Amino acid sequence: MSVGTVEGLERELSAARRNVFLLMFAQALLASSGPIVFSVGGLAGYNLLGADKSLATAPLTGFNIGVALGAVLVAIAARLLGRAHGFVVGALVGASGGLIAAIALFRGDFWLFALGFMLVGISSGFAQKIRFAAADASPSFYKPRAISWILAGGVISAILGPQVVILTKDLFEPVLFAGAFVALAPLCGLAIVLFFLLRLPDHKAAGVASGAPVRPLREIVLTQRFLTGMVCGISSYALMTFMMTGAPLAMVIGCGFSPEMATLGIQWHVLAMFGPSFFTGMLIQRFGTEKVVAAGLIILMACAAVAHTGIALWNFWGALILLGIGWNFGFIGATAIVASSYRPHEADKVQGFHDIILFGAVALASFSSGKVFNTYGWQTINLMFWPIAGVSLVLVLLLLLRTRRAAV
Repeated sequence: MSVGTVEGLERELSAARRNVFLLMFAQALLASSGPIVFSVGGLAGYNLLGADKSLATAPLTGFNIGVALGAVLVAIAARLLGRAHGFVVGALVGASGGLIAAIALFRGDFWLFALGFMLVGISSGFAQKIRFAAADASPSFYKPRAISWILAGGVISAILGPQVVILTKDLFEPVLFAGAFVALAPLCGLAIVLFFLLRLPDHKAAGVASGAPVRPLREIVLTQRFLTGMVCGISSYALMTFMMTGAPLAMVIGCGFSPEMATLGIQWHVLAMFGPSFFTGMLIQRFGTEKVVAAGLIILMACAAVAHTGIALWNFWGALILLGIGWNFGFIGATAIVASSYRPHEADKVQGFHDIILFGAVALASFSSGKVFNTYGWQTINLMFWPIAGVSLVLVLLLLLRTRRAAV
């Protein structure tokens, strides 16, 4: 390899690391909405409802529907404005959603509260593109680590989000939790500052210049590699949301634990979601993407086993911690599989298709969680993990087998 080539790679890697650093902190700020929303969203919705409490998690469903919508809107915004400015639009929507949710609590308006959550979800859908933006702006050998570092920013979210809830939930007493949603506005504002500092490459122009053909979307999404990555990502994320949405209700409403205990449980869960990200990329490079995804799916099964054995505090917290670790391995690995299934100039359409399916399934999982909990109870939520994770495990093992055969 020539000196010029080495220097070029070093410059490319340096630029990628700078973008990843900025995106990681921006992601951390925007992702703080997740712990806030899931810590108190179901409880706040429960308090706004009358006798029928079965719709308590509907605002959380609105959030996840918003994420699915955001996955489409971010592709449009990125095409019209560029990725960095598209992210700015998403952050502005998130700030607006937080303020609307706070106003809804003052008015006692359940459906306005759900609308605010949907807007916060749209912002989160924009932010989900950040992991792909980091991967697409990185050399191929650095992509898994770039994705891992972006999700590592969630450690900050795991601490920041619950602490915002604890510090601000009584700020506008007697209107509980309104302060937590008002706090989303300055968090989004700080993220906007970081987005303006980005220098992201134009992969679409590079693709045109290279003369590489753009394959039809159907051809890409029907490959075994893409389908396996998408199914494993959906399973990891939907199962995580299914349990995380129902856990605070089971702890507070079902078992009599305090909201603070539920919030701390979510904090430990989110730390477990993002803490492993500091080394997940290295594990992928050492053992391979498919093995890391398989490990994540097995940990999700173990999470369900812990939750199913009892309703003590350690059962809830232990299950939530395993849920976070399993999601981390499963989702980062699945994202890396998907990111390796398309060419850079095919990214926007493939990522948009992937994320709308992914977060549509996640929205269904969050809506179903409240229904299943109210109708069948906490144990049924846990039992649904094994068949879903089991099917995904079979798919990723088949992909691993095919990869090994191709390498021979």
